[in-house]
Amino acid sequence: MKHLRNLFFGFVIVISSSLALAQEKRAMTPIDLLDVPLLSDPQLSPDGKQLLYVLAESEWKANKRISHIWRINTDGTRLVQLTNGPDGEQSPRWSPEGKYIAFLAKRDDAKEEQIYLLSNDGGEARQLTDHAPSVSAIRWSPDGTSIYFLAPDAKTEQEKEREKSKDDVCAFDENWKHRHLWVFSVSESTERRITEGDYSVRGYHLSRDGRKIAFHRAPSPLLDDSLRGEVWVMDADGKRALQLTNNRVPERGARLSPDNSQVLFLSDSNENFDFYYNRNLFLVPASGGESRVLLKEMSHEVQQATWSSDGRSIYFIANTGVRSELFRVDVATEKLEQLTEGDHTVKGWSYVPSAKHHIFSIDEPTNAGDVWMLSTEGATSPTRITKVYSYLAREFELPRQERVQWKGEDGVTVEGLLYYPLEYQEGKSYPLIVQTHGGPRSSDKFAFGSWSRYVQVQTALGYAVFKPNYRGSTGYGDDFLRDMVGHYYRQSHLDAMTGVDYLIERGIVDGDRMVKMGWSGGGHMTNKIITHTDRFKAASSGAGAVNWISMYGQSDTRVQRTSWFGGTPWQEEAPTDLYWEHSPLKDIHKVKTPTIVLVGETDERVPAPQSVELYRALKSNGVPSHLYIAPREPHGWRELRHQLFKINVELDWFEKHAMGREYIWAKPPVEEQKAEAKPTKP
Repeated sequence: MKHLRNLFFGFVIVISSSLALAQEKRAMTPIDLLDVPLLSDPQLSPDGKQLLYVLAESEWKANKRISHIWRINTDGTRLVQLTNGPDGEQSPRWSPEGKYIAFLAKRDDAKEEQIYLLSNDGGEARQLTDHAPSVSAIRWSPDGTSIYFLAPDAKTEQEKEREKSKDDVCAFDENWKHRHLWVFSVSESTERRITEGDYSVRGYHLSRDGRKIAFHRAPSPLLDDSLRGEVWVMDADGKRALQLTNNRVPERGARLSPDNSQVLFLSDSNENFDFYYNRNLFLVPASGGESRVLLKEMSHEVQQATWSSDGRSIYFIANTGVRSELFRVDVATEKLEQLTEGDHTVKGWSYVPSAKHHIFSIDEPTNAGDVWMLSTEGATSPTRITKVYSYLAREFELPRQERVQWKGEDGVTVEGLLYYPLEYQEGKSYPLIVQTHGGPRSSDKFAFGSWSRYVQVQTALGYAVFKPNYRGSTGYGDDFLRDMVGHYYRQSHLDAMTGVDYLIERGIVDGDRMVKMGWSGGGHMTNKIITHTDRFKAASSGAGAVNWISMYGQSDTRVQRTSWFGGTPWQEEAPTDLYWEHSPLKDIHKVKTPTIVLVGETDERVPAPQSVELYRALKSNGVPSHLYIAPREPHGWRELRHQLFKINVELDWFEKHAMGREYIWAKPPVEEQKAEAKPTKP
């Protein structure tokens, strides 16, 4: 039974405290973890009295998570599920007066997602758009008469005919459609195109008076063309478009100030627009002119930002290393104030000026992200609204998380997170799983965590888990981040290993029973570490790069690698020696660690050939190895059975090689139900 349904009935059924106290906690299983619902996209009503959010729940028969829209009063009462379509719904958006809710869904055998409208008083939702292809990024106009959306250009009749006849050979990296901005009139049921031309709109935001639009446009929707994207502003009807920036760095999050005089935006660059820095906050006049960076000495990374109601300050979420928090900065004085504090990750944040409240989820070790509200009118602490995840701490034993700090090989302070085994005893050493985060422009933070890292299951099996924020991580200043520039594996892998040694010295970790795992950038690190040391008994490389030269040509993004190695591998006087020097494949002959390799069949970010190169090298050199390719899966695996397979196969590998124990594979609930229903033989 879904925990969400338990929660729903919990609002109307009072459970005695004695019964709650009598309930014994237990360790989480892989199925328990995969069944944790995913709460996202919290949306506060304009009057601040109601909240919408999306909740995705595991449907094992469908082999996927299906999301629906829920509503609750901000005092925690009257929880209602608003939608229940078989294919789910997403992106709920309040109309300005709070009377209607627009959302995206694919219904009635439709192939494309469309905009639907639902009265907040109840009733059936009605379809508004019938646009081909799918629409996305919906926003109401401030007067409530229209809904803006993005959509790629439709296929021509000639293209449709070629597909029908299977005369459909396409040009690689050219088979895309520009994405443009449209507006739908709710009263007239008509749509109108706002932008057109040989460019793609990568994101947009309406001014608060509805007269202007700040947007990002680039030569194509391809990921790497974000470098060539720029910030623009135009009238709401698409006229008088003006380019505000002219650089070769990625930008995002453009927002017009309340008086439409300035535009804020974020960029992974310094004040001179040199690329590959912690993401900074910039301002530029909406009439054109020089951009300036705010808080250029701040070591944190800005993740989201928006204007206050009067435009005198800016609110933003910043990554501070093992935490993320909400801040406010005065635009004139750059005085900085931290508004939240705790061992947590603040996510899903938005600010609603009409309600004078912030809304956000707080992801913490015992709660996967319930929604909280914080007033801008003198409140010093947020108020919790939802209780979707209350059952986690009530029903399960969850691992203790601790921030740890140590010295890197060069003396620089490094930090990370340590997860203790569930039955940890002081003075006893434990087997260790080292997990390195992806990105590598990222950092591991206090949080409940995702299914793919499954620390709750690992610690239940008696492992300690270590997540080092190695050199190259964000939130620790530019020098820390840019240690990878010119030499990807200079201190990054050493930071992980000095952290391991620190934990061994503390007596927490048994150095003879250690395993290594990671995905994407964490997979890159796994591949490097197994060539650097044979101290690990087993390893799992998930979607990791092994050959930087071939990876450059295979991946859908190359901009970071150009920065790391100082050029492309095919330019004149190419730095191929540097690419090869930092490729784990160069030292693959040193590997002794039994290593499994996992990758998605349709992964564009770190394509499957990288995993094939790694696997074939390991097998050729006699290292125990298996390669597992998940059909249909992109860079992040989505199907429930594939996710369960990843957990099972890694634990089986680790238990066999590090612990000498047999691991019993967890089965999907539908298979267990079938087994229970099957009659026994006489």
